[in-house]
Formats: sequence, C-alpha cells, structure tokens
Amino acid sequence: MNRINHLFATKRENILSIYFCAGHPTLDSTADTIRTLEQKGVDMIEVGIPFSDPMADGPVIQDAATKALRNGMTLKKLFSQLEGIRGNLSTVNCQLPTNGVQIPLILMGYLNPIMQFGFEQFCQRCVEVGIDGVIIPDLPFKDYLEEYKPVADRYDIRIIMLITPETSDERIRFIDEHTDGFIYMVSSASTTGAQQSFGDQKQAYFSRIQAMHLKHPCMIGFGISNKQTLEAAQSHAAGAIIGSKFVNLLEETGDAASAMDKLLNALKC
Repeated sequence: MNRINHLFATKRENILSIYFCAGHPTLDSTADTIRTLEQKGVDMIEVGIPFSDPMADGPVIQDAATKALRNGMTLKKLFSQLEGIRGNLSTVNCQLPTNGVQIPLILMGYLNPIMQFGFEQFCQRCVEVGIDGVIIPDLPFKDYLEEYKPVADRYDIRIIMLITPETSDERIRFIDEHTDGFIYMVSSASTTGAQQSFGDQKQAYFSRIQAMHLKHPCMIGFGISNKQTLEAAQSHAAGAIIGSKFVNLLEETGDAASAMDKLLNALKC
C-alpha cells in the first residue's frame, strides 16, 4: 500500500504534516531535516521544490525558495540527496523499506521544473528514492486527468489536488472521485502564511466540506501557526499542514530540531 494511503488508513485524526523547502537553510540540509522531523513525531512531510515564481506562496516560503536556488538546489540534486533516505528498499516497487525514514514523503512543486525534468522520469525517480506523492499547485485538472494521472498511477505516485473556499461542491466531488490519497484543503484563497485565527467565514467553509462526507480525507493547510488554528483544522479534517511557521523558525534557528521544538511549543498556546 502507498504510504500515504497507509497513514490515513491507520490514523484518522490529528495528523501533522510539515512543509519545508529543499536546500533551505543550507544546500545539504534536506535529508537531515526529513530525518529530524520524523524523529520529532511528524506524520508526513512535504518537501518543496524551489522555483523562481512560486505563485501560491507567501513571503516566507518565497524567501526560502530564493535562498535555496541561490544555494544551488535543483530537482536533479534533490533526488540525489534523497538517495538512501528510505534505507534499503526491499521490494520491486520500492514501497517497503527495511530501515530508514518510514513516514510518507511528498514533493510539492510547480509544473515548470517538473515538465523540464520530464514527468515520467520524475515519477521514476520518485519511486527510486521512496517518494509517495506530489502536489503541483498549478497543474490544470484537465491535464492531470488526461496526461499526468495515467503516468503517476503506473508508478503508484499520488497526485494531491487542492481545493479552496471558492471551489464549488460539484468540482470538489469531481476531484474526490478522480484522485487518491487525500485532498489538500487550502484555508483561504490567498498565498501561504501564518495566521493567528480562522474567522467565521473560514470556519463555515471547513464545516461545509466536512458535511460533504467525501470519500478521501482532507488536510487543512495555509495559515496554521498556533493552538487555535491547529485545533480548528484538526476538528474539521484529518489533520493540519504547517509550512510558513516552520520555515520561518528554520530560518531563525538554522536547525531543524530546534525549529520543530519551537513549533511544537507554539502549537500549545
């Protein structure tokens, strides 16, 4: 079973996913950050592929991507750094590690670098290093269905799609029907960035999606940075995705363990 599906089959609530940008704060810190996050109890990790025009990202993640690119991070280099992250992959499809990182790993990046790399080659490399899924915010859903999903399915790679408060119920159900893994529920129609609270309008959106009883679990992301926003996400979905808050702490501390300790403390108050 794909690790993403296995996670949601075995843990149905309070799932914590952390995003960080590959190559930040240093070029060679990516693999160590992944291992540290797993050791700190994170359930799933999204590794950002830095891009020069990250349209869905706020200033914190934009800055991290810029620094990562200046550090020399590329998609080819990222795959190279992830070699061995799963330890010894023991099966033909590389899904069952005998040691190494156990939790699901997702790559999150924009379409341009992935297209330049070649999507089938991208999926093949994902399998080789133990990546379970990919989030491509600017991938049109029509292109996903016709061109990308058939390739990803052959490699057992989950393509995770996003929904926003503006996404219609009809389209949400269509996405739910034609995707696998989980649905990324963006908290607001804006860029990423920490928020202090979710207002009534966002809470109503969360409740609306929850009441739809979708086939796949949802994870809420964008804006989660403290106890209030975390609990709001956890009460309306399978869990929360935290990006900007962790990336900011990683920038401040330069150390994934210290950044995660500070994040966990921030989520308590």
